[in-house]
Amino acid sequence: MKEEHSIRALCLALEVSASGYYDWHHSKTSLRRLEDEQLKEKIQRIHRDSRQTYGAPRIQMHLRQQGQRHGRNRIARLMRQQGVFGRQNKRYRLRTTDSHHDEPIAPNRLAMAPAATRPNQIWAADITYVGTAQGWVYVAAIVDLYSRRVVGWAVSQQINTALVLSALNMALCHRQPAAGLIFHSDRGVQYASLEYRRALQMAQLLASMSRKANCYDNAMMEAFWSTLKVELIYRREFDNQTQVRQALFEYIEVFYNRHRLHSALGYRTPAGFENN
Repeated sequence: MKEEHSIRALCLALEVSASGYYDWHHSKTSLRRLEDEQLKEKIQRIHRDSRQTYGAPRIQMHLRQQGQRHGRNRIARLMRQQGVFGRQNKRYRLRTTDSHHDEPIAPNRLAMAPAATRPNQIWAADITYVGTAQGWVYVAAIVDLYSRRVVGWAVSQQINTALVLSALNMALCHRQPAAGLIFHSDRGVQYASLEYRRALQMAQLLASMSRKANCYDNAMMEAFWSTLKVELIYRREFDNQTQVRQALFEYIEVFYNRHRLHSALGYRTPAGFENN
């Protein structure tokens, strides 16, 4: 109506004073502005605690878990005003899978298995890389497909069987799974080696491998690497392997497993999802 009639004419028709209307309008605007400033502080704190990785959806869910309901568009607007942004994608790709070997290939048991309903039913493993001033550093990780929790990981300057065995030994030590767990990986020579196959057999794990040149068969690991690189690796420069290991420990053990909200888990943490 303000587009068709002046404020003064509307006040006259409604039998209210123009000064009273303006006082009410200014007080309402001031209250909204005050609420926005308070919300900005909360957004800044949540964003900082998330290692500057959360966008509007996760910040909204974090606030909701604290009993505070705010629209996602409002949160996004306040983030833009402060120059606060969620994670942003980048950059290169190095091949880490050498599937040209004569070692035995395990069947793709993951494709035939039902979705995990509890921890330690299905694990997925893979290798990625991190650039440092001293050259490439390789990272092996194992993720529990039920909770998205990283259960084992290792770092080395060599992309070999010892690297993936180190991650497996961490996972076995921490989780002590029952016999029959499906262990899924790509067809890389590290996972197909005699030494690794023996380690899986001794732990009574069932080896499973992706189809040839099909990254979608190990999509959960691809998603984890994407998250890790965008939220940690691409945000800083590393001098050496020691710095990479320290950063991964802080990210995986302190933040990712215990504090990072996962949309696929109903905006819960991997540790919280397992506990529930």
